Amino acid sequence: MKKKAVVILSGGLDSSTLSYHLASEGYDLICVSFDYGQKHIKELQSAAFIAKELNAPHHIINLSFMHQFLQQSSLVNPDLANPKQDYARENMLVTVVPNRNTMMLSLAWTIACAQNAEVLAFGPHKGDNYVYADCRPDYFLAMNLSLRLGTIDSRHEDLNLSAPFLNWSKTDIIRRGAELNVPFAKTWSCYDGLEEHCGVCGTCRQRKEAFIAANITDPTKYRE
Repeated sequence: MKKKAVVILSGGLDSSTLSYHLASEGYDLICVSFDYGQKHIKELQSAAFIAKELNAPHHIINLSFMHQFLQQSSLVNPDLANPKQDYARENMLVTVVPNRNTMMLSLAWTIACAQNAEVLAFGPHKGDNYVYADCRPDYFLAMNLSLRLGTIDSRHEDLNLSAPFLNWSKTDIIRRGAELNVPFAKTWSCYDGLEEHCGVCGTCRQRKEAFIAANITDPTKYRE
């Protein structure tokens, strides 16, 4: 029997590559995405595409009611502009969704227990560490401990939280994705929900720079 992995799949480049990476390691995937009231659904559409390509079941968890409590983030509040500067901490703080990964991981862990999975995986990388507290190594270690302590007396002692890209750069992830033939053009990074990536927001800039650094052709269509 193949091992099972529940993967948090946003539809972005990192989590999409993570899904292909886990599939290449022999896991049967269960993909989980979250609607927390973000401004657009482009990432969720990309997530559905990636899950279908991998022939994996895909569950979208509806947390849209949380948008009323997340108005301090430009990813949720339509009155807050998304930053159009480089992917640096001082520019990106307005995008922070407080406790986002904790919400997602707690719910996904329950799914992983129900599915008797060996792994719950998510895709932070070291470029996120400077901006998002819940993408840092100390958070990962503490969250894994917390989740395991919460189910230690159940039948899920072998379940672990996994973040394979935690110490990788975005460039490393793109190189790995190229090896796995990840359909990069079908992934979504942009903070704006336009028909094409805007090309100037922090995540678009980071995406562009990482493809250049990896010396891999960027198939993304940008407006600028």
